[in-house]
Amino acid sequence: MVEFSSNSTGFLRQQGFDLPLEGMYAAFLFATLSYLVILFCNLSLMATIIMNKSLHQPMYLLLFNLPVNDLIGSSALFPQLIKNILLDSGYIEVSNCITQAFFIHMYALGSILILTIMSYDRYIAICSPLRYGAVMTNSHVMKIIVTVWLVDLFLVGALISLLLRLPRCRSFLTNPYCDNPSLLTLVCADTTVNNIYGLFITAIMQVLAVGTILFTYLQILLACFKSKRPDTKSKALQTCATHLTVFLLLECLGLFTIISYRIKHLSPHLRRMIGVSTFIFPPTLNPIIYGLKTKEIRQKIKLPFRKMVYP
Repeated sequence: MVEFSSNSTGFLRQQGFDLPLEGMYAAFLFATLSYLVILFCNLSLMATIIMNKSLHQPMYLLLFNLPVNDLIGSSALFPQLIKNILLDSGYIEVSNCITQAFFIHMYALGSILILTIMSYDRYIAICSPLRYGAVMTNSHVMKIIVTVWLVDLFLVGALISLLLRLPRCRSFLTNPYCDNPSLLTLVCADTTVNNIYGLFITAIMQVLAVGTILFTYLQILLACFKSKRPDTKSKALQTCATHLTVFLLLECLGLFTIISYRIKHLSPHLRRMIGVSTFIFPPTLNPIIYGLKTKEIRQKIKLPFRKMVYP
């Protein structure tokens, strides 16, 4: 097997944002604050679920994986991005670039898989409430979670392995971060197998995820309209709206990023901004949306602050 770094130096140069000095200060401040907000929001949601035994239920065990995945994606991007802005350097070691690409793709694929299994959980809870306790046991949920992470690890591992077998003859990345499409532009060999595999994963995941979520939400909406209890209908519709908002946000940003690689005349600045926004908005909004929209989590988060104000 030919190593990806064998034919050139051990460093790659990443495309920056081409900002003036004042813009660099603003970019550094924005990136740092964004990362801190993402860390605070997601760690707070994780801590709330961990510390409250009443939340150790299937729905929240599945939800716990969303902030974990968001932290993987944001931590893969922001430390290196902040370092490049601070040092005004776009250089990154090949090994670090490969690692960054691996975790970025783990985040992207993991987001789709986690939201899909969360929609399945809500489908069982709302459409078959009497069977929910028997079907979605904690042990069954843990098996689903382990399966999701193993599938994510296997598919992304195969993607990166296919990349590592190819020789590299260029060292300039057109993105401010490393991912598979950007790294393939550095290769001086036939990338047909890589492109087919990448498109295959994307197509299969889109069909499975979108198909599953459309089916489950349609079934949930039908169950809501048939229900004669207004409180059940309202709670179910609120749950649907929360999941659908998060999923559509991720889908729109992800599809724009994928399509941007195929549009040669698209502004490189717009392409870079769309790509980076995928690691800013979902990881920031996910814990806020679920924290505000989920009554049980909202109450648990408010409790420590109430104790601080009214000891």
